[in-house]
Amino acid sequence: MAASRLWGVPACLALLLLLLLPADAVYEDQVGKFDWRQQYVGKLKFASLEASQGSKKLIVATEKNVMAAFNSRTGDILWRHVDKGTPEGVVDTMLIHGQDAITVSNGGRILRSWETNIGGLNWEISMDTGSFQMASLVGLQDSIKYVAVLKKGVLSLHYLSNGHQKWVEQLPDSETVQYQLVYSHGTGVVYVLGVSPQSHVSILAFSVEDGEIAKQSRVEAPWIRSLSQSCAAMGEAVLACADVATASLYTLSLDSSEGMKQVLLESLGLQVMEPFQARLWSSQPNPASASRAQFLVQLSPTHFALLLLHRNGVLSLLRDFPQAGLVTFATTNEKTVAAVLTCKAEAEFLSCHNRSYVTNLYLAETGQRLLDTTISFTLEKSSPRPEQLYIQVFLKKDDSVGYRALVQTADHMLLFFQQPGKVLWSREESLAEVVNLQMVDLPLTGAQAELEGEFGKKADGLLGMVLKRLSSQLILLQAWTAHLWKMFYDARKPRSLIKNEINIDNLARDEFNLQKMIVVVTASGKLFGIESSSGTILWKQYLQDVKPGSSFKLMVQRTTAHFPHPPQCTLLVKDKETGRSSLYVFNPIFGRWSQVAPPVLERPILQSLLLPIMDQDYAKVLLLIDDEYKVTVFPATRNVLRQLEEMAPSVSFYLADVEQGKLSGRQLRKDLTTEESWEITIPTDVQRIVTVKGKRANEHVHSQGRVMGDRSVLYKSLNPNLLAVVTESTDSHHERTFIGIYLIDSVTGRIIHSSVQRKAKGPVHIVHSENWVVYQYWNTKARRNEFTVLELYEGTEQYNATAFSSLDRPFLPQVLQQSYIFPSAISAMEVTITERGITSRHLLIGLPSGAILSLPKALLDPRRPEIPTEQTREENLIPYSPDVQIHAERFINYNQTISRMRGIYTAPSGLESTCLVVAYGLDLYQTRVYPSKQFDVLKDDYDYVLISSVLFGLVFATMITKRLAQVKLLNRAWR
Repeated sequence: MAASRLWGVPACLALLLLLLLPADAVYEDQVGKFDWRQQYVGKLKFASLEASQGSKKLIVATEKNVMAAFNSRTGDILWRHVDKGTPEGVVDTMLIHGQDAITVSNGGRILRSWETNIGGLNWEISMDTGSFQMASLVGLQDSIKYVAVLKKGVLSLHYLSNGHQKWVEQLPDSETVQYQLVYSHGTGVVYVLGVSPQSHVSILAFSVEDGEIAKQSRVEAPWIRSLSQSCAAMGEAVLACADVATASLYTLSLDSSEGMKQVLLESLGLQVMEPFQARLWSSQPNPASASRAQFLVQLSPTHFALLLLHRNGVLSLLRDFPQAGLVTFATTNEKTVAAVLTCKAEAEFLSCHNRSYVTNLYLAETGQRLLDTTISFTLEKSSPRPEQLYIQVFLKKDDSVGYRALVQTADHMLLFFQQPGKVLWSREESLAEVVNLQMVDLPLTGAQAELEGEFGKKADGLLGMVLKRLSSQLILLQAWTAHLWKMFYDARKPRSLIKNEINIDNLARDEFNLQKMIVVVTASGKLFGIESSSGTILWKQYLQDVKPGSSFKLMVQRTTAHFPHPPQCTLLVKDKETGRSSLYVFNPIFGRWSQVAPPVLERPILQSLLLPIMDQDYAKVLLLIDDEYKVTVFPATRNVLRQLEEMAPSVSFYLADVEQGKLSGRQLRKDLTTEESWEITIPTDVQRIVTVKGKRANEHVHSQGRVMGDRSVLYKSLNPNLLAVVTESTDSHHERTFIGIYLIDSVTGRIIHSSVQRKAKGPVHIVHSENWVVYQYWNTKARRNEFTVLELYEGTEQYNATAFSSLDRPFLPQVLQQSYIFPSAISAMEVTITERGITSRHLLIGLPSGAILSLPKALLDPRRPEIPTEQTREENLIPYSPDVQIHAERFINYNQTISRMRGIYTAPSGLESTCLVVAYGLDLYQTRVYPSKQFDVLKDDYDYVLISSVLFGLVFATMITKRLAQVKLLNRAWR
């Protein structure tokens, strides 16, 4: 007992010391001060809007494998669940029952139930593998108790309360029959419909209680190909199908033994034009009862019709919509309505040039248009047409029908309207797929621009220059007075009421250039201009001709430094299928298309290159190399062509063909043709090229070398033309996999260094900066993530200290290499960058958890010694340890996690200590990092009052002391 007490005292002391250690944290008043986060869900796949006037949420499932709920009044996300970004997380269907949402994911393997108020998971079950076809709620005796899941050869019935399986039955003839539809209308029978293409329709009727087949029949239908979309079950178990070839509808009673009845659309008074779409919609508000006998049929992309199916199988036309774009059903209580979206000018929906649209409601039972149910709205001229329409219908106090409309456009924008067309909120969901971005400095203020020409020109004469100087000083005085008045006015308000409204008209560069314009390109072909300090979207443009899957490259040709010339960005778009490329030139501050006409690109572009030379308007020259190795110059002025002719021998570029495993370098000739200077072939049957990484053009290196412990200098090998090429083995066996890295000079094709990591595989993330390369991979043998760092040095003597030339490098650099263990996988990786390169480098590592780790580069130094010596301690080298720990205080985004992070972008600011960071994935996050602390900025809690009081006190004491000294000297002189 005594010994245990003795051991307990040191333990308590150790615990007390741990509690007394300092810890880094984010204060409450610092949250959101220098950073912001915007959360998104992606393009909608399914949506459900509650049918009540006071409803507060919208339930959605998206193509980004996200389940979420929106606040219907503000558009904010109430809750969100992000599933895997792989096909395993795909949401196949979503059903709503009361306050529960039923989803089927992963091709029918996972069935889930969600509580829609808080987003909690009620239950989750795993099902057997199989090709998912359809899911449907099953009602029995006026109550909904089950959910039926149909797969290629299996039908299973599950309880809604807990997900347990009631029964599962194999479907007969599943090898030849494609089962695609499930229908139930509360009679205790579940119908399963299948089709044998161009042969017959198979009908199976299962008992809800025990799963036995109550009826099995087969109906000849040699014209039918598929049931999905072209067929719908409705009413008292009647199947309606559309036939494209004969432009007719077929009806079939599932309970009777009669064959299909054909009804020509022309006999209903409908004019069928090519192409005939053959798509049907039905409405079943309550699965415990029969669906509505009314259904919608699409005849062409802009032609719909509302039809009524009578009990005897006869069809009649209720309403024809010849110029409709989108239609949908919605139900509240016992009223079912059809919502129809059309172009306002009664023009063709696909070519609605004024972008004005109208939504109207029609009573499904009669096709009669409901009065006072019009929603009119107008989209921006650059916006695409609407793609999806969802309706939230409710009954007003006077029993009339009211509704709100959720519209999704082709650029993934969500708009929520209420009558008569007021936009309650909008969301730019295309920002969930950012593919490229740049940060551009904001323009000068009027006062700053006035200072650029403060002294005027010599041609103005002496008097004109003086007047110019006086006018500029007057403008500065006015700006300073307005600033003081705003400070005084804001000081009288509570901090919460002070609004710094940012719009495109008052944009101006701040004192330390911390406020920038973030130019974002999304996968849907939409451009955004986002103000970096608040995340406000200031402008947006949509590229109409961009196809999905295209690749983008955004380049800044002219910055705001060349006043009065406006800044200029160029976007290179390459179609994935055809390879055709196009250029778009615009002003990144205001989002306006430039008056400069870009060249028409007739051939696919292989490489683009921004040269350091400029035209007479200070725009950098862009070289575009097509698949015939011809060069297109933009801008192609006479001055530019003359400069290119002079410097052509010094212009070289590289091309990478991943499919053939070829790396080649080409050189520019004076006649603007190219010639091959080198080529390296990597055998594709052994390994494939994964990444080719160069250095950033705006990177600055402050120190040319490192001071050693013995006071000698180890000079860095700073090759601006160096490429880091990462390859991965094609053999997937864990014993034979490997990761290779090649450091290649892009001018000469010389392989500076190559190394192989055995028993390793990707994904590989790499950072290339200054004289070092860091890459991360998965070690299959040790089953862990590892970092490998390479550093290149010239040695203790520098070969040429004045200029670098790849053609004059007789000695290979010394390469130092070391590996480290990292305890987590990585989603993205980037290095900090500052204006002069003085600040220490940090690696910004995006983790799968959504956190961003700021890791000092010093921890990945290959020169870290295993046994410290006096010289290594003199250099402040950290002793080597194979493990790199993750400390929570190094997370720069505290609890503002970024879901599915895909990339990190860094940009310098006007302060050397500060680096601006933007992380993007499913969310957007912007913040500032200080790798070497804020050594050039006073802290927020700096005591200005105390310092000012001390200074005034010293000045006052100095004046009194001086006066006393004068009196003393005067008295001494009179003695």
